[in-house]
Amino acid sequence: MVAQEKGSKLSDILKDAPRSRVIASIAIFSALYMVLRLIPTFPVIGVAGSFALSDIIAPLFGIILGPYAGGLSVILGTFLAMALGRPPVFMGLDFLPATVNAVALGLLIKRKWSYVILLNIALLAAFLLNPLTSVFVEITLGNVSFSFPFAWLHIVAFVVLVSPLGRKAADWIENFKASSVAWGLGILAFVGTMMQHLMGNVLFEVILNQLPLLLGQEPIIPTEAYSGIWTVIFFVYPVERMILVLLSVLIGVPLLLVLRKSFSRIKQ
Repeated sequence: MVAQEKGSKLSDILKDAPRSRVIASIAIFSALYMVLRLIPTFPVIGVAGSFALSDIIAPLFGIILGPYAGGLSVILGTFLAMALGRPPVFMGLDFLPATVNAVALGLLIKRKWSYVILLNIALLAAFLLNPLTSVFVEITLGNVSFSFPFAWLHIVAFVVLVSPLGRKAADWIENFKASSVAWGLGILAFVGTMMQHLMGNVLFEVILNQLPLLLGQEPIIPTEAYSGIWTVIFFVYPVERMILVLLSVLIGVPLLLVLRKSFSRIKQ
C-alpha cells in the first residue's frame, strides 16, 4: 500500500520511464501544442497577430511532463505550427513565453523553487528596467487622477510564488488530491501564466522596437507608441490572464485525474 501511494505521485509519470516512452510523450504533446497554436484567441495589442489557444495548456505541459520534456514539447510544437502557416510575431522567438511557463511549473512540481524565483525576479527586472516600459499608468476616475503600478498583478503572482501557498499548491497537485487539485492547479497556473506574460512583454519591447533600431532598421512599433499601448494593456491583461488560468483549470483538472487513474493501473 505504501509503495502504491508513493508511486502515484505526478512526478513519477515519466520518472525512470524508457526513452521510447519519453520520446513518444514529447511527440504527442508537441503535436497537440501545434494544433492548438493554430487556433487564435485574443488579439495582440499593438501588432498584427493573436494569442493562441495553446497558451491554455502551457502550464499543463510543465506539470505533467516536467521542465525538460514539457519545455521541449512547447518549442517543437511552436515551430511545427510556424511550418504549417502560423506567422511568427517575435522573429521566431515566439516559443519563449510559453516555454518559460512550462519550464517554471515543471521546476515547481520538482520543488526547484529557487530557480523559479530567480527567473521570476530576472524577468520582472528586465521588464521594469526597460526604458520602453510604463512602470506606472495614469488612471482617471471622474475628476481624480492617480498613478498605479502597471505590473501590480505580476507582483501579486511573485508574492504567491514565494509564499507557503505556492508550496502547498504543488503538494495538492503532486498528490492528486481531487478535493484540492483545482486550487493547486489554479495557483501554479497563475504564477506560470504571469511569468509567461512578462517574457512576452520583454520580447514585445526588444524584438519589435529595440533590436531593429540597434540594427539600423525601422522598428515594427515606434518608440512613442509604447506609452499608449501599455495603458491599454494595463486594463486588458488581468482579465485576459485570469481567463487563461480559469481555462487551464477547467481542462487540467479532469486531465490530471484521468492521468492518476491511468498511472495507478500501470503501477499495479
